[in-house]
Amino acid sequence: MARAKRKTEDPGLFDEAPSGGGDYTADDIEVLEGLEPVRRRPGMYIGGTDERALHHLAAEILDNSMDEAVAGHADRIEMHLNTDGSLAITDNGRGIPIDPHPKFKGKSALEVILTTLHSGGKFDGKAYQTSGGLHGVGLSVVNALASHLRVEVARDKELWAQEYSQGKPTDKLKKMKAVQNRRGTTVTFVPDPEIFGEKAAFEAERLYDMAKSKAYLFRGVEIRWSCDPEIATADDVPEAETFQFADGILDYLRTTIGERPLVGADIFAGRTDLNGTTGRIEWAICWPADGEGFVSSYCNTVPTPEGGSHVAGIRTALTRALKGYGELTNNRKASQLTSDDIADGAAIVLSLFISEPQFQGQTKEKLSMPEAARVVEAQIKDHFDHHLSNDRQNADALLEWAIERAEERKRRREDRALKRKTAGRKSRLPGKLADCTRSSAEGTEIFLVEGDSAGGSAKQARQRATQAILPLRGKILNVASASADKLRGNQELADLTQALGCGSGKTFDLSKLRYERVVIMTDADVDGAHIAALLMTFFYREMPEIVTKGHLFLAVPPLYRLAKGGDVVYALDDSDRERLMAEHFSGGGKVEISRFKGLGEMPPAQLRDTTMDPEKRQMIQVSLPSATDADKSRSRDAKDTAQLVEQLMGRKAEHRFQFIQKNAKFAVDLDV
Repeated sequence: MARAKRKTEDPGLFDEAPSGGGDYTADDIEVLEGLEPVRRRPGMYIGGTDERALHHLAAEILDNSMDEAVAGHADRIEMHLNTDGSLAITDNGRGIPIDPHPKFKGKSALEVILTTLHSGGKFDGKAYQTSGGLHGVGLSVVNALASHLRVEVARDKELWAQEYSQGKPTDKLKKMKAVQNRRGTTVTFVPDPEIFGEKAAFEAERLYDMAKSKAYLFRGVEIRWSCDPEIATADDVPEAETFQFADGILDYLRTTIGERPLVGADIFAGRTDLNGTTGRIEWAICWPADGEGFVSSYCNTVPTPEGGSHVAGIRTALTRALKGYGELTNNRKASQLTSDDIADGAAIVLSLFISEPQFQGQTKEKLSMPEAARVVEAQIKDHFDHHLSNDRQNADALLEWAIERAEERKRRREDRALKRKTAGRKSRLPGKLADCTRSSAEGTEIFLVEGDSAGGSAKQARQRATQAILPLRGKILNVASASADKLRGNQELADLTQALGCGSGKTFDLSKLRYERVVIMTDADVDGAHIAALLMTFFYREMPEIVTKGHLFLAVPPLYRLAKGGDVVYALDDSDRERLMAEHFSGGGKVEISRFKGLGEMPPAQLRDTTMDPEKRQMIQVSLPSATDADKSRSRDAKDTAQLVEQLMGRKAEHRFQFIQKNAKFAVDLDV
């Protein structure tokens, strides 16, 4: 009793809250209706509002047309980019239903699909047995994020049309005219500048590549690309082109590999239906002799750049089959093989068609369903077993190649347990690091590269003796706004710290730095500049002596290639291009100008000549004034730098907002 009395007398959890300003009532509860959640939080549906997210809108509409093709109702898709920024995608499928919807009075099925999240014909599998769209949000999301959208449907020899703005219909569904030789759906839309920015626009080359890649994924489908004449370029984007590939992803692999020598002379390719289902698997695999492989994976024609369970299945299948072949041929060394030895060096194109796939997130970048791994493994292992046994010569060559990789992996593991001559301690190095062969730090460089694609090109372009490559996955953690726990738990930063060997923060020791130069090498665009800024912030906060002692550099990749006959030069930016056009090509004649989309799209030879070769490249050394510098101006510069880093990269977003308000008038288009 006494204890209970004390509890009621002491201030506690249930005491009356202080009055004033703390009311929280039903009036504070906001309910977002229709497509307003999409416009409020576009990142939840398309992963952001950047250039990649903008082009995801096009992918959503194109995927709907591809679903019609995969279902057997369409064999032609058209994509046209207009000078006004609008994109039109047409298919000759069944056309979206336009009859009244039974659950929504006064609305057609078309309007319901365009204005209601989670509406469509792909939930029960009756209309589409294998489709890329699953959640019924793709078309409605595009509609929500478009300043203007027009949909035309040709069904039963009649043409219907309706227009929308920011997700809302601006008129009723109208019957336009009778049509005799037309069926299917046309969606024409303009991304909303309120969402994506005033300067946001579709890249013709990116859309062109998207159309081409989709044609590879479904053999026989005809995809017609076109754009207004003002958009077309001589090198990369034709005014019109038709894509149709009889061998599908096999054609894609052949085109991608080109003339690169292979381990064995053949490509392991095939397709098979899934037992008891309407799904199927298609694959094309080879092993480049240089060991620089890649994986391009898809599910229901939707690209899965982060892989997932179907990729795990094919890796396991290849490993088990080749190890089994080694045991069959009494090769004892085969037992040491792992998927790193076999699959990591392979060029793999995998396309899975399956009912009701499960992706991580609406952007569908990773497949997450364990049954897919089991299905892919079982089907492909059986076919790979037959492939190996039917061509013993190529199988033996592949086995010996894989064993050499395993032995090299073992040697690297043993070497990493030893002291490096300049490090003075044992170090474990991240597996994705392609280290240089020189043991001392003198004359060595490590390139921090944006993404696996650019990392693959850089590995082929490097000087193996002195240049190491560490691919980084996208944008690293912003250390200026992250907690200590997040810093400790971030794998990308952990890999970077391990590769450098000198610790970070309080444990930093410059004498243990494993390389003479640390080079940040990112794409010559806004995203690349952002990644470089995040990396420089990391070094500034966690390893400042790398900067102050002159070890940190920025690579300067070109943005343009200018060619006239056999005369080829490279331009760093728009102003450099104009200068070269005026000075270097002043004699007249047609100059072919091509723009590099990124380091991963640049052939290794060009990357080496323009960006990595010490004899030809340009680099910017990152410097930092000292706060204790005797020169008062430099000391003041150091304090200003610290303040600016905190303002732009720190935890308080209001500081960034103030900076943008103050400096927006000075901004120019940095990535045209």
